[in-house]
Amino acid sequence: MSSFDDAFTALIGNEGGYSNNPDDPGGETMWGITARVARACGYFGAMKDLPRDTAKRFAKTLYWDPLHLDSFDPRVAFQIFDANYNGGHPVIWMQGCAKIPVDGLIGPQTIAAVQAVDPLRFILRWNSLRQRYYTSLKKWLDFGKGWSVRIANNLWKGAE
Repeated sequence: MSSFDDAFTALIGNEGGYSNNPDDPGGETMWGITARVARACGYFGAMKDLPRDTAKRFAKTLYWDPLHLDSFDPRVAFQIFDANYNGGHPVIWMQGCAKIPVDGLIGPQTIAAVQAVDPLRFILRWNSLRQRYYTSLKKWLDFGKGWSVRIANNLWKGAE
């Protein structure tokens, strides 16, 4: 099984299946894929019927490959993937966790710097930045408990 396959399985553990919470800015989702993303990728069926394999293909193309996640320790790759999928500023956070100048652009310098950081140290820094980001959001009071549980799950996964 590839690092992506494992990461996607863990991600779906965070995302779950169908959701259509009117308070969620992402709107209607299935497997964490929003209707907006699904439509942009050519899926026009009912969101409740979005096949998991289709969501997995979208996840690889849109959220895994652009950040070159196959280049990293699988534990680190999962953390980045989960945040890229769920929302945030993954390249900026990657650079911050690697303690290099932040320009928001993924390239060889960022990849090498992330690879050079001890994975567990990276994961601790990553989830600290992510938690700070979540608490800055207006929807923290509505979704903060779920986001905190997600980070706790990801810290546990990072220690495996």
